[in-house]
Amino acid sequence: MKSTRGTLAAVVTGVAAAVGVAATPAAAVAAVPVPVPLDGAEKALGMELPEAGAELPLPKPGAPDGPRYVEGRLLPERALPQLPLHSGLPGADVRQPLPHVLGDDFDHVAVDAPASDLRALAPGLTADAPLTGPSADSFGLPTTKLPQAGVLAPVVQTVPTADLGVGPGL
Repeated sequence: MKSTRGTLAAVVTGVAAAVGVAATPAAAVAAVPVPVPLDGAEKALGMELPEAGAELPLPKPGAPDGPRYVEGRLLPERALPQLPLHSGLPGADVRQPLPHVLGDDFDHVAVDAPASDLRALAPGLTADAPLTGPSADSFGLPTTKLPQAGVLAPVVQTVPTADLGVGPGL
């Protein structure tokens, strides 16, 4: 009985380790290539069609900055923190045959727009109560003040690039 349990535990541990190793490279991928198959349409139409492919980015949410406590405020500075998100813009690669319009050395026109990094912050909210902290002037009681509320604007940062070119071959 004990040897069966030990063998079963060793097998389960080995399978879990193998699954963990197999899942690691997939989690490290930033974009998934998506081929666009046009071979069947080329054969059916009897003509050359563009070669096309795309890259779809995988979004990765980050950890939000927690609330910040500031002296003199009853509520934290960021009541609803901004959520960071790291991803990318989708990429594309398209090559179109060109029937020697620009000369014998130019057989295709191509557009290559690789997936580019994208950093974003979701909107956040900051608010303060209509009361101040306890003060010595009012015998340790809070005093009233105007309430405060604000929206932290969303942020988007990216630098997209693209290349347009003509050349020989497809």
